[in-house]
Amino acid sequence: MPVVVDPDNETIETLLTTVPAGAHAIDQPDRLQAWLANRPEEYVVVLGPQVELSAALALADGMRLSRPSTSVVLVRDDVDALVMRDAMHAGVRDVVQLKDTDAVRAAVDRAYQLYLALRGPGGAMHQGRIVTVFSPKGGVGKTTVSVNLALALADKGARKVCIVDLDLAFGDVAITLQLFPSHTLEHAIGSEDSVDAPLLESLLTRHADSVMVLAAPSHPDVRERVSPMLVSRVLKALRDSFDYIVVDTAPAFDEQTLTALDETDECVVVATLDVPTLKNVKVALETLEMLDIARGHRHLLLNRADDEVGLGADRVQSILGMEISGRIGSSMEIAAATNAGRPIMSENPQHASSEALRELATQLTGEPVAPEGAEPGSAGLSASQLDKKSGLFRRKK
Repeated sequence: MPVVVDPDNETIETLLTTVPAGAHAIDQPDRLQAWLANRPEEYVVVLGPQVELSAALALADGMRLSRPSTSVVLVRDDVDALVMRDAMHAGVRDVVQLKDTDAVRAAVDRAYQLYLALRGPGGAMHQGRIVTVFSPKGGVGKTTVSVNLALALADKGARKVCIVDLDLAFGDVAITLQLFPSHTLEHAIGSEDSVDAPLLESLLTRHADSVMVLAAPSHPDVRERVSPMLVSRVLKALRDSFDYIVVDTAPAFDEQTLTALDETDECVVVATLDVPTLKNVKVALETLEMLDIARGHRHLLLNRADDEVGLGADRVQSILGMEISGRIGSSMEIAAATNAGRPIMSENPQHASSEALRELATQLTGEPVAPEGAEPGSAGLSASQLDKKSGLFRRKK
């Protein structure tokens, strides 16, 4: 999506009319890098005329090397040869006048075409993101969350998503999706030096809802033979073929899980509202902090989070020292859907838990996920994406 940057509200509104629906607006240039850090899919930054020229050129020069697939379009009230020269040296893709709305549209379109070319099939710039779902305690619904979150991220086929079952001894991803894979991660053992797309493609199992699955071995004794190096190279290779890789981990800091956490971009920590689980989660969060894993990219998801248990959101946040990213209440419908081999995201997309997981997917991607009945990738803005108090992030309506 495009990002429009300008401190003037009226200018922002003008620029938003020239870019595709769903564009973001930021009113402070110094907050741009924080926004982009977690959003690899932003393909163009439009810097408005109220952004000081030196600051705009500094931003463009920094992005020239750090994000070469994200174009910078510089919009000025007036354009002269000196501005064009300095912009070219800073790596700006296009310089256009604010009043020339057709030129702004054309510049954004060129940026999108360049982005597609760079990240297309075999493109060097394509780098999928790894979302690791973790809990230090079993029985909290981690696999159910992983499967349904993957379906939400896939957005009915709008994104390419793969689930990797790294609960190597007792993985349940395949059975949860009613899949019976002929190949699993076990068949990659010994291939650490030759992991590539064709090998992985032969190991993946397709689910009907546009998600691919790399299943865990069928026998627990295989776990010790899956080396951390194999895990690392499998995840790195999957980045080249998928937009998102959801990793369902074992409820322990074993070698394979630590390797996945080292590779992760976003970490979803699943907890339930009971004291033993919260104690273990607190220790796990301290461990993640000590190991510097996914700092600033951790998301706390409360499962079976009912008010009747006596632990409210404020209390949980106080215990864990971490804000809650999402809550899923207890529901027999979730268990029934899982037992039927149809995850709740597929069985009942309008269920409260489905909405909660779509909301989490929105937080992870920075883009809204289509609600039931909408075209893939065509959803409107989720309320959680807006900082309504500060007006920092806004979207074109």
